[in-house]
Amino acid sequence: MTASFLHGRHAVVTGAARGIGAAIAASLAARGARLTLLGRSAGPLEQLCASLAGGPHGTVLADVAEPAQVQAAFAAARSARGPVAILVNNAGAAESAPFGTTSLELWQRMLSVNLTGTFLCTKAALPDMLAAGWGRVINIASTAGQKGYAYASAYAAAKHGVIGLTRSLALETARAGVTVNALCPGYIATEINRDYWDTDGGKKLIGMLPRRRVGQPEDLDGLLLLLASEHSGFVNGAVIAADDGLTL
Repeated sequence: MTASFLHGRHAVVTGAARGIGAAIAASLAARGARLTLLGRSAGPLEQLCASLAGGPHGTVLADVAEPAQVQAAFAAARSARGPVAILVNNAGAAESAPFGTTSLELWQRMLSVNLTGTFLCTKAALPDMLAAGWGRVINIASTAGQKGYAYASAYAAAKHGVIGLTRSLALETARAGVTVNALCPGYIATEINRDYWDTDGGKKLIGMLPRRRVGQPEDLDGLLLLLASEHSGFVNGAVIAADDGLTL
């Protein structure tokens, strides 16, 4: 794959303002894609947009759990940068609680952001891909979508749902030139959780990993770029962990 192998492709990255989403956006832009950064905070999105290689890039504001906002955001992105060819459903939220104290409100928040948001954004982007006969949907799930984690039942249920959606939609689009895959990060250090890894709990989790190190957002680059490329046409409905072997 050349350095500009995504040249001309319009990619939408949700939850792009920081952390894994920002790293994904930077990686796609560096390979020639035109980026639309979708999120809820204008300042961080615009700051990231200004730092990206290539272009033209842009930002749109939306809560991915709100249908009208999602439709308006994708319409604006399409008008400014053309049909969507690549969608990275990265927006998400994680909250933990024992099942006995998991409220209906917490349960619904986890489903709304992680699962319904993925559904709504994919619904908004997919017609462009089907019309073009080419597209890539990459759902950022989690190892919590592959196995259970104590005290995270709502989050794990939502991410299991993302994986089910991935597999089912992949079958529907298999003959249309569109692939749908899920990338499942393990423990990744971002600005949101960076201090945690120096705590006793964080050190204990790192000690469970084969190489005794927490991942960085850039550790997802290889799989992300493969799944976004022309070279992944035979990879469809895959659920791929990037977790240093945690789920083995």
